[in-house]
Amino acid sequence: MNDIEGRSAAEIADSLRTLIERGALRPGDALPPVRALAEHLGVNRNTAVSAYRQLTNAGVVITLGRGGTRVAGGSAVAQEGFADTALRDIGTGNPDPARIPDPSTALASIARRPVLYGEPVIDPGLGEWARTWMGTDLPAEIPMRITVTSGAADAVERLLAQALTRDDAVALEDPCFLTSIHTVQVGGYRPVPVPIDDEGMIVEGLRAALEQGVRAVICTPRAQNPTGASLSERRAAELRAVLGEHPYVLVIEDDHYSLLSQLPHHSLIGAGHRRWALVRSVSKFLGPDMCLAVTASDPETADRLATRLTPGTTWVSHLLQRLVRTLATDPEVAAAISAAGEHYAARNAAFAELLTAEGVPTRPGDGLNVWVPLGAPARAVSEQLMRRGWLARPGDEFALGGEASDHLRLTVHDLDDDDLRKLAGDVGASVRAVRP
Repeated sequence: MNDIEGRSAAEIADSLRTLIERGALRPGDALPPVRALAEHLGVNRNTAVSAYRQLTNAGVVITLGRGGTRVAGGSAVAQEGFADTALRDIGTGNPDPARIPDPSTALASIARRPVLYGEPVIDPGLGEWARTWMGTDLPAEIPMRITVTSGAADAVERLLAQALTRDDAVALEDPCFLTSIHTVQVGGYRPVPVPIDDEGMIVEGLRAALEQGVRAVICTPRAQNPTGASLSERRAAELRAVLGEHPYVLVIEDDHYSLLSQLPHHSLIGAGHRRWALVRSVSKFLGPDMCLAVTASDPETADRLATRLTPGTTWVSHLLQRLVRTLATDPEVAAAISAAGEHYAARNAAFAELLTAEGVPTRPGDGLNVWVPLGAPARAVSEQLMRRGWLARPGDEFALGGEASDHLRLTVHDLDDDDLRKLAGDVGASVRAVRP
């Protein structure tokens, strides 16, 4: 504390920032309590409070309630995709490249005149298709505007940024999608975990999060990653009733699996909700390199989202927009997407059946992955699997609190029957090896 100087809030904040930049204070270090700092410097307590607030708003420190104020640390969040390993990677979260539609024919048909500054940012054909696609799953009476962004993560980041400031609370599913964890962490927001079960967010968990003052809720209505859970009609209605008491809380639905899902879409968004957004990316069915997502939202949120787009990429490439629209409206491509969804579901169900026969009862859920309950520490089981040639993804990485998990998230849809049986046997043997 002796190195902290200043008489005004700005001077105190600048002194602390200098200590952090020079390494005298490191990520995770506790700052002095406000009252103690004020007494040490001979300033009013409110001056110290203002200094800490400036640093919090800048993302330099974080406030933890009774845990005090600490130097912010950039702890890494796990990312999706293949790992650099000689092991067989079964934690990728990737779609099957053989089931991503070939865009070459469509590409040849979309080259038209170039798009110039000042033209509409949404291609008319894509806009017409998107309004139909999104509107079929939203209340008919709800006002809706369409925005196009460079993928779902881009949409969610900008939606949060237009509505929140640093340290605002955001309700997230627990366990949670890795990209959502990363987006909230980088934005400097405070995650509030909401437990989920097979029907999605638990009602009491959402109610508790709202009572804690969350300003936004991010929910996956189906094929939740990592668990594969989807909102039932009953659960969605219960959650809408809870949210009905908080109409200005921003509700973001990330329907990432959309056209591949084997289940209907049940929405949290009620007809009277004032701040909402439904986000659908094309990356799962047209490929991760297709960085495009469509967002349907209330008009005010759409205006704010458009403002957030202006300083950076004002629009998503019209060539990409035309390509997405051409592929999505092609009957043969639509049939291939439907077949891909059925394939993922069938392979995951077959694997769940094999695991159950191995003494690891598993339900397949919906989505690209299988969430495997082990009844044993996931890290220990994944270490056993490494000795057998497999690289698995433990559930610890998806837990908001960083607690140990007893689940694995496995991506197995691209394994042939022999490998599927071998993996199920190895999972069973690994669980038996670490269970007491």
